[in-house]
Amino acid sequence: MGAIAPKLERGFNVTATDPTLSERDTSPKSHWIAVSAVAFGTFLLVTAEQLPIGLLTPVGSALSVSEGAAGLMVTVPSIVAAVAAPAVPLLVGRMDRRLLLVALMGLMTLANLASAMAPGYPLLIAARVLVGVAIGGFWAIAGALAVRLVPASHVPRATAIIFGGVGAANVFGVPIGTMIGGLANWRIAFGALSALALAVLVALLAVLPPLAAVQPVGLRRLAGQFRNQGVRVGILATFLIVTGHFSAYTFISPVLRDLSGIDERLVGPLLFGFGVAGIVGNFLAAAAVAKRLHRTVLSIAAALGVTVLLYPVAGLTGAGGVTLLVVWGLVYGGVSTSLQTWMIKAAPQAVEEASALWVAVFNLSIGLGALAGGAVVDALPLQGILWLAGGLVLAAGLVVWGVRRNESLR
Repeated sequence: MGAIAPKLERGFNVTATDPTLSERDTSPKSHWIAVSAVAFGTFLLVTAEQLPIGLLTPVGSALSVSEGAAGLMVTVPSIVAAVAAPAVPLLVGRMDRRLLLVALMGLMTLANLASAMAPGYPLLIAARVLVGVAIGGFWAIAGALAVRLVPASHVPRATAIIFGGVGAANVFGVPIGTMIGGLANWRIAFGALSALALAVLVALLAVLPPLAAVQPVGLRRLAGQFRNQGVRVGILATFLIVTGHFSAYTFISPVLRDLSGIDERLVGPLLFGFGVAGIVGNFLAAAAVAKRLHRTVLSIAAALGVTVLLYPVAGLTGAGGVTLLVVWGLVYGGVSTSLQTWMIKAAPQAVEEASALWVAVFNLSIGLGALAGGAVVDALPLQGILWLAGGLVLAAGLVVWGVRRNESLR
């Protein structure tokens, strides 16, 4: 990989595969437009992956399946994305990353259209498999693009913007899709996702520069990342935090309704508030990791675990439930940026490989979290998923605390 700069703010040393970055440095506006287009892509990915969370009840009723079974709309694409994240970069070799992202967005367009038109539950799940391929492949490449699109000193800010699409999806995508599904029809919500994917495709084609893979991802380099302690800890912490979060958040609609006594019609607006808090948390975390990476990740794990564990105790009223939901969103909003930054700092010479592994684990954890939550919801009271979620997230904090003396991750 050709080095783009010797230093990235407070010890962030990175490399990139793009030899033309110095030419783009003379046009800062163009590379920030490119970063924004990628953020638009992450917005779509998270909206597509999580929209069924707000549509479990109408889809389940329309297709005659339980809420636990409807949760497979989240589980299936997440597990597929976990496989696609390392598999797509491996299979495409030296393919220009710009063309790859455009092709994956084309697949997302078709998959969401198929979801909207699916006549039954099996075909809907089949369409969600294609969504998973697009999510995994796109996110694996997008997660490592900040070091290729902007000068090294701007990578933390660019990473925060790219992952700001995650919070924006919670603010706009999922709540608006949920409201569309409630006011019109869940099929219209999926159709709108298809149109959005087409808009992202056009934007990427228009503003992304060529992104040749000078050093393609290989199996040996990919497997070699597991010898890196920082990568191992980042992957394990990601698994525990994300699995814990989604085991509970996948079923936030019934939690708000049945535990906090909140009218189902207010779920969409409350998810909007969750997402606003998440955007704030994302940029707060971006500022914090530039100074204290380890302390920031540890604080996020501790605060998130405590918040979720408090819900069965302090979230049994409307006011308590809403307050804890906002705090939950604020803390979880910093997860993606902080953990992606952890991976960049842990593997500065292999950012794309480390990012592919991280995206694989992140998406696998979403699927496993939804699956575990569904099993608990069908077998135990709702409080059970909150205890499970809080315990897993606090375990992640212990894992991160264990590498407190690792100077490279401070």
